[in-house]
Amino acid sequence: MAASKVLVVTTAPADEARLRREIPEGAEVRIVAPATKVSRLDWLTNDEDDARAVAAHAAEDAADALSGKADVAVDRTSQNTDAGENIRDALREFPADEIVVVTSPGAEQTWLDEATVREALAAPGVPVRQVKL
Repeated sequence: MAASKVLVVTTAPADEARLRREIPEGAEVRIVAPATKVSRLDWLTNDEDDARAVAAHAAEDAADALSGKADVAVDRTSQNTDAGENIRDALREFPADEIVVVTSPGAEQTWLDEATVREALAAPGVPVRQVKL
């Protein structure tokens, strides 16, 4: 039986134990991290460097959390604010069996976290789960 392919779309630093419980043993995992920790003003003025750094850190956290449990690849080109573009690009190269969207708890979510979940749900034919860490 082939390993399952899981696209992890993370907008928050990983809770290692929780993330490991969510991903099947031996899964092939691709991690993308949209830059969602950006205010509307920063987004409008293209001042997204801090948000990109947070996204890169979130991707590395997720990869570290899954190390040894899954075959993990981090998409280092995905740290832009267009979650839909990130997800579509990843799915073109990585035909996932499932998308797991990792976000902050409700009060800590940003407007782009919510957009990320909506974009993941729009992926045709791929089941989506949201995990709030």
